[in-house]
Amino acid sequence: MLAHEVTHVPVLIKETLEMLNVKANGIYVDATVGLGGHAEAVLSMLGSEGRLIGIDRDENAIRYTRQRLGNRRVFLENGSFSQIGDILSSINIKEVDGVLFDLGVSMLQLKDMERGFSFSSDAWLDMRMNTSQELTAWDVVNKYNEKDIERILKDYAEEPFARRIARAIIASRKVSPINTCKELSDIVMKVYGGRGKIHPATRTFQALRIEVNRELDELRKGLASALNILRVGGRLCVISYHSLEDRIVKNFIRDSAKSGIMRILTKKPITTSLNEVKANPSSRSAKLRGAERI
Repeated sequence: MLAHEVTHVPVLIKETLEMLNVKANGIYVDATVGLGGHAEAVLSMLGSEGRLIGIDRDENAIRYTRQRLGNRRVFLENGSFSQIGDILSSINIKEVDGVLFDLGVSMLQLKDMERGFSFSSDAWLDMRMNTSQELTAWDVVNKYNEKDIERILKDYAEEPFARRIARAIIASRKVSPINTCKELSDIVMKVYGGRGKIHPATRTFQALRIEVNRELDELRKGLASALNILRVGGRLCVISYHSLEDRIVKNFIRDSAKSGIMRILTKKPITTSLNEVKANPSSRSAKLRGAERI
């Protein structure tokens, strides 16, 4: 799957740009630049003195976005958003006017069946956002003990059948390793006894992806790093897609406000309109929260 073959529609684009309050000469960080949808919109509002820094763990996304957006006002770096401070320090930037996080898996990763994110794929269980790291979903499924698998499913996906799925995974791998996405998906399907409104494996795959990529730990570190590099008046904007992420963002912003460091911009999260959901169904669970450094 080539990047240019993937249709990427940035979520809550109008609302995000308004919340970022983009200034023509400002410096902005897109900490999850992906295929550059939000970044391109921010860039279009910057003048000749403005700067955009894009970060992504996926080297394929960085390569594509470099071709799409590459110019002297853009700096793109393959890395984790928990490294924001180090990345900015390497290019002699101490403060920025805004940081954007658009969390979750990009269409580039979901549509590339070889990446192992899709439960309908015959690909190897992978799920790494950065393919240079060692831990894969195969390792979790085939090497973790039953209690740890159950914990991951409960904690990271609130999976109601966590214990039964963990037990079924252990039983299956005793016979032979669980190698592909479809093999795992079929195991979960048997536990559920068929399909429901959403695919039964959706929560299991979400939990594995979070574990493999340490997404919640990375988010906590990334938010703290973003706060450290925001200048007074700078904006933090975060789009999340499930309750665990949203809770972390909500609590971080609330605690920062209580400490007198930030001003909350969203008492309640901004969600997508019916029209946006119709045009882009994957945006249905998106929630945007924001705060301003004071």
